[in-house]
Amino acid sequence: MKAIADIDGELKEASAIELVENSNILWTIEDAGNKNNIYGLNIKGGIIKDIDISNASNIDWEDLTSDNQGNLYIGDFGNNSKNRDDFTIYKVANLSTKKNKTTAEKINFLLPKKMKPKDFEAFFLLNDYFYIFSKENKSSVVIKVPNEIGKHTAEFVSDLKLNGKHTKITSADISDDGKTIVLLNHDKLWEITNFKSDNFFKGTIKELKFNHDSQKEGICFKNNSTVYITDEKNKSEGGNLYTFKL
Repeated sequence: MKAIADIDGELKEASAIELVENSNILWTIEDAGNKNNIYGLNIKGGIIKDIDISNASNIDWEDLTSDNQGNLYIGDFGNNSKNRDDFTIYKVANLSTKKNKTTAEKINFLLPKKMKPKDFEAFFLLNDYFYIFSKENKSSVVIKVPNEIGKHTAEFVSDLKLNGKHTKITSADISDDGKTIVLLNHDKLWEITNFKSDNFFKGTIKELKFNHDSQKEGICFKNNSTVYITDEKNKSEGGNLYTFKL
């Protein structure tokens, strides 16, 4: 893992990172209790765009993903207190705006019937479905929601058990070629390959450890073999942008 930049000190909690197609701007957000803004960073970690999503509410923004039309999606599905039953994904279309304010379309969803409340922190978009991962110690749950404006009930996909300690998933992404999934944790990531359809966990799962432990909350692909990672600022540590080669 290589630290390539300090993230602007104005952002204490860089909770996600995402590259949008045909752009070299790295987008990030802050989570619960912070502004309902998206921030565009350059490769040196400086803020070059700061856009207020005026019709959104940051209940607990946790992750970002994007599509091949240049739209950015904000996952407002954090649920630490386990008291939420209604979740939102915001679709932001006009990232090229020179204004500092825009609006988003909304994709709302409920959990599948009989599923107990979960805390979600990670998602990606594949074949017009969002795949959303819960953050749990022993067994995570994966659900999917269609990429369609409106209200939906999520569909259960699978349970996921990862070996070892510290298995909470904090961010996720899938490569542009659709062949590799990465799931992030504070001291490692899991690389998933050789899967078919959305039977992700019947594929090959490889644990890749980092050389240090910090509150890593954001991951996205730079290219099909390298990822960007961010961690949150904690006293004298963190607040960095990294690259990691798979």
